[in-house]
Amino acid sequence: MTDQLAPQATISRRALVANARIAAGGSDGPLYAPVLLRADAWGHGAALVREVLAAEGIAEATHADGGDLIDPLTLFGLPGGAPAAQPVMRLRGSVLSVKKVAAGEGVSYGYAYRAPQDTRVALVTGGYAQGVVRALGGAVSVLLQNRLHPIVGRVAMDACVVEIGDADVSRGDELVFFGDPGRAEPSLTGWESATGLTAGELATAVGLHADRRETE
Repeated sequence: MTDQLAPQATISRRALVANARIAAGGSDGPLYAPVLLRADAWGHGAALVREVLAAEGIAEATHADGGDLIDPLTLFGLPGGAPAAQPVMRLRGSVLSVKKVAAGEGVSYGYAYRAPQDTRVALVTGGYAQGVVRALGGAVSVLLQNRLHPIVGRVAMDACVVEIGDADVSRGDELVFFGDPGRAEPSLTGWESATGLTAGELATAVGLHADRRETE
């Protein structure tokens, strides 16, 4: 259980270090392009990225300098990068309230979703103001109480609705919007398919707008 009221994007230093080593790939003079630092390092934190890469002996350089350029998808553990890379960013939210919904009743703005049968839903923190873009409503699921539950209805500015059925869910319970598929957490791959945006664009939006914190 968590008391956080706003969705939180955690940035794993450990994963970033491991990915930097994978991305460097044993090159004699590994380099990375400054483009990685734009938009605060794709929402991951430019200061942290500079620090980690410098500690790994990876020099900042431009394309004109030549040398090997590190793959940003691998560095940040995004879909399309090296298979061994781990996601650096993880987006979590929390349950604000739980209620029953009868068959035919609608939820969220405009009642774009109506329950096909009696069920239960949870209002959770995380909306388009934090990078949980509107196109995700009805298209992806979150991990809550070790089960995947779909986002239903329209995503609001700071919250969205998740169908929980008979799951034992209470106010304050933590959920994961996306993280490490290796831990059975949703992947940004599903977000890419639902939105037409790239994983880099999605991570940048989340990292720049959610409450971002570094973890080991």
